[in-house]
Parts: sequence; C-alpha cells; structure tokens
Amino acid sequence: MYLTSGAEARVRLEGTTIIKERVPKRYRLIELDNRIRKERTRAEARLLSEARRAGIPTPVIYDVDNYEIKMQYIDGTALKHVINDKLSEKLGELVGKLHMAEIIHGDLTTSNLMLFNNKIYMIDFGLGFINSGAEARGVDIHVLFQTFISSHQDHEALSNSFCKGYRQVFAEADEVIERVKQIEKRGRYA
Repeated sequence: MYLTSGAEARVRLEGTTIIKERVPKRYRLIELDNRIRKERTRAEARLLSEARRAGIPTPVIYDVDNYEIKMQYIDGTALKHVINDKLSEKLGELVGKLHMAEIIHGDLTTSNLMLFNNKIYMIDFGLGFINSGAEARGVDIHVLFQTFISSHQDHEALSNSFCKGYRQVFAEADEVIERVKQIEKRGRYA
C-alpha cells in the first residue's frame, strides 16, 4: 500500500523503511524514461546525503537501486500542522544552512518538513538541485512563503520569523530576501 502517490513517485512504508519509487512515464521512450528515472533517483539521494552532511536533518539513506530510494521513516508531524513563530525561525536557520551548502530544495513547503523529536526534518528533494545564485535561493523561499500565505493565517509573522533565522546563519540572506520581494512583484504583475 502506498502512503502517497504523485506524478513523479510513489512512496510506501515497509516496517521502518520508506521506499520511494519513481514511476515510469508511458509517453517517453522506454530507454529514455529508464535513464531519466535512474538519474533523478540518484540525484535525489545525493542531495539528501549532502544536506545531511551540511547539518540538515534528513532521512538516512539505506539503499539506492535503479528507480528506488530506501530510507529512514520519519514518524513525525508535518510542519503545516504545528508551525509557529519559533519553529519558523528554526526553519529559517535550516534553510540558511541548506543554501550555504548551495542546495536548493525545489519544493520547500510545510508538507515537506517534518517535526520529529523537536527537530525539523527536510524530506522530498525530488525537485532539488545545486545552485549558488540568489534567484534560485529566492525562488526556494518564495515557494515557502506562498505556502505560508495559502495555509496559515499568521503568514506575515511566520515569514518574519523565518527571515530572522535565515539572517542569523546565512551571510547572503539580505540579498536573497530582497530577491524574494522582486520575485513576488514579478508574479503579482506578470
């Protein structure tokens, strides 16, 4: 039985292990599809491991096999259900560390963040990549702020707390936060 099933992958639980399997795309040539699925599976596992080395709590990878990642199950609560100013500030610090390591999560939402044993874990790096630019970092944070706006009444306070934590650990924070504002304006008036 699958815990979740999306356009890119299906996730199932076996004991205390999560198995994330990239699903085939019938519209692609089989050889191309197999290569893309393998590359994306390896890339996600690599990003999870690199983020962990950078001090970000992520699931431990047990095995990577063709189109599957076997990893630790984080039996926590999605941050969307428990987020507050304090957790948002802590999240800002984590994203600052992530961005210092030049890792872009790619889908930074409160659904892809788990609170477990008073730690925030980042999961699902399926859209992640390596990039050191302010634009990519700004888009990463913009996605999170849009999640705050759409899901949380106190979104302004959460964004402010996030920025406070982000600035505490990331020297280029002001440049990135300014870029977030530019991205927001582009979206609003495009």
